Amino acid sequence: MSDAPNLAPYIDSTLLKPEASREQIAALCEEAVAHGFAAVCTNPLWTSFVRERLAGSDVRTCAVVGFPLGASATEVKAFETRTAVDAGAQEIDMVVDIAAARAGERETLERDVRAVAEAAHAGGALLKVIIETCLLDDDAKVLACEAAVAAGADFVKTSTGFSTGGATVADVRLMRATVGPDIGVKASGGIRTREDALAMIEAGATRIGASSGPALLG
Repeated sequence: MSDAPNLAPYIDSTLLKPEASREQIAALCEEAVAHGFAAVCTNPLWTSFVRERLAGSDVRTCAVVGFPLGASATEVKAFETRTAVDAGAQEIDMVVDIAAARAGERETLERDVRAVAEAAHAGGALLKVIIETCLLDDDAKVLACEAAVAAGADFVKTSTGFSTGGATVADVRLMRATVGPDIGVKASGGIRTREDALAMIEAGATRIGASSGPALLG
């Protein structure tokens, strides 16, 4: 794995702490441009600012929706998505209805994701669906991934980083096997070293969410 290519194009550089300052967000954007990261992911409060700071670069603007619990009403998630897209978001990371996933309620899951997918895609944005793997058993992980894909997700994502655990190689491998080769898989939460990131990519991840992107570059 030491011969692996530059990891920068895999990385969504992330700052989601509620106390994040304008100066910290600006520094995150500057760093992302300098390294050529895939995206900068922030709370939607910062979306227009991030889009301005990334102007002229290939780094994409990403906003989270229904974050971090996924317990907002579907209509609220869809509204939040439209607002973020109008502010310049090119990617949306939504948290799925975790209670529905645990209960095996596929129809509810699909309805939740579809409303956000339609709002995101109408504005030309990609949708990543966070299933919060640490709160689900394997059957529920598979159900959530299948429902997300059926409802129009472009990616499935492991974790918010705000719950009881983050990404694992086993979960990434399971998610990749479930969604097949054409849907993105984002590993996020607890990925702190180049070795961690490479292991996730080897398991099938096509994006890596990280709050310390430069540390992954080696």
